[in-house]
Amino acid sequence: MTAPAIGRANSPVEDQRPGFVLAGVALVVLLVFNGLLTFTVEVLYLPSYIGATPFPISAAFAAVINLVLVLGMGTVVSRPATMSLPVLAWLLGFVVCLTTGPGGDVILTDSWTTPLFLACGIVPAGWYLFWRGFVLPARNAGKATTR
Repeated sequence: MTAPAIGRANSPVEDQRPGFVLAGVALVVLLVFNGLLTFTVEVLYLPSYIGATPFPISAAFAAVINLVLVLGMGTVVSRPATMSLPVLAWLLGFVVCLTTGPGGDVILTDSWTTPLFLACGIVPAGWYLFWRGFVLPARNAGKATTR
């Protein structure tokens, strides 16, 4: 059995059992929370070093984990805009960490690792969402007209 689908064209919400709809909503909430939770762990490991050289390994983790979160949302919802919710929660955490705290300290500084972290967190998931939202429907529409 597959995961419950919320808003899929082939599986309307009215035809599903209430338990499956609630499980789908709980999974969406969990994945969005996971986006914010993984950001907090990644931003704490961003200023890691190997010797005297900065080694932002959490940027690579951000690329992989955000893509996996978007793929996980794809099992529950079908709209790319809704699939982007974990990445938007990640981006919200990024913006919050750019601002100063009550003591005037800033978590994300103006070093080269911050834009790298942002690009690695957004670009792979954004590319997949673009592919899912624009390229795949155009490819499927082309196959439907050639038949």
